[in-house]
Amino acid sequence: MRLEGKVAVVTGAGQGIGRAIAARLAEEGARVAIVDMREAGEAAEAIGRGAVGIACDVSSEADVAAMASRVEAGFGGADILVNNAGIYSSLIPQPFEAIDIGEWRRVMDVNVLGAFLCCRAIVPMMRRRGGGRIVNINSGTPFKGVPFLLHYVTSKGAIIGFTRALARELGGAGILVNAVAPGFTLSDGVKANPVQMEKLQEVSLKARVIPRDQHPEDVVGAVAFLVGPDAAFITGQTLVVDGGAYFH
Repeated sequence: MRLEGKVAVVTGAGQGIGRAIAARLAEEGARVAIVDMREAGEAAEAIGRGAVGIACDVSSEADVAAMASRVEAGFGGADILVNNAGIYSSLIPQPFEAIDIGEWRRVMDVNVLGAFLCCRAIVPMMRRRGGGRIVNINSGTPFKGVPFLLHYVTSKGAIIGFTRALARELGGAGILVNAVAPGFTLSDGVKANPVQMEKLQEVSLKARVIPRDQHPEDVVGAVAFLVGPDAAFITGQTLVVDGGAYFH
């Protein structure tokens, strides 16, 4: 129960990696706010342990402000923020010239602006509580330069810089900012996308030192470590969790 007494906000936690992270943090004693556009209440009920579901589009300033107000009123603040919400599993790999401008903007709004808005809303609570932890769920794709998903890869490259710069801004307040970058993960959303499964699963598997598929549960340990007491002197870092597909 290393997180006993802590309050964690996990975005995009209705399913997949976010839901697995929220369940792990709850198991370690945190009170968890499950934030998602869909399935937030269902996920909170399944996780139990006092978890609360909050419907929210992280790219909407009004939605995020309302979410933060509910966290403040219901939990008295927050100590942990996991920015997991993002657009990926619905995307179809294609040459960059074929990417629709509207889709490009939506990816940037959710994957980058969403992280900014959530940090801006939650950090004041952390300041009042004397510190906190932010973990941004990134991706291994910008490190490897994965082709045919240029908008997604660009958005996750932005999160690397976002993590480093924000860590420098918030270190004096005792707020640590890190990122975890999974490889190609067989979440429910990814498994429901036949094009991604056909084009990316085998390529990702062959690139790994650990020769098996990656599942959401493979990501949660790194997040639990970064928000726990053993990571008290780590900030501005991106931890790649991809079975050894990329070394740096």
